[in-house]
Amino acid sequence: MFSKLPQTGEFETVALPHLPELYRTAVRLLGDSAKAEDVVQEAYLQAWQSFAHFEAGTNCRAWLFKILVNTIHHHRRNWFNLRRVRESEEILEQTPVCAAPVPERLAQQEILRALDRLPADYRAAVLLADVEEFSYKEIAAMLAVPIGTVMSRLSRGRKLLREQ
Repeated sequence: MFSKLPQTGEFETVALPHLPELYRTAVRLLGDSAKAEDVVQEAYLQAWQSFAHFEAGTNCRAWLFKILVNTIHHHRRNWFNLRRVRESEEILEQTPVCAAPVPERLAQQEILRALDRLPADYRAAVLLADVEEFSYKEIAAMLAVPIGTVMSRLSRGRKLLREQ
């Protein structure tokens, strides 16, 4: 089933140090720690299975974030389709309300709330640029959009954050 699986030690050395960053970003993008855990676990599984295609010496962190973003998009499509098919008043009434994630520092609580209120596309661009410090080119590759779109989303996202 798998072409060439990587040496476990090599993968652990190169990819696992980025796990906390990917999880933190997934939680911020999804707003749900359980979904974030699932998505990050799936992203790491995909990365492990595809590690033979990873070019040594390139940016493993950016490669992992691209896999994460693609996995989140895949899950969002599935979640959206499930909601559309099953949505009814009974299901909505039975759905528990998720508690907002507790910020690491209380001083950042307002910023985190404002970030959570941003549209998903703007939030992803702002997180990847301002929190994870990826370049516009790297973000464009991760989100599969032109660099101009990244710049536009960043500008609008930052403006919305300032307004909030």
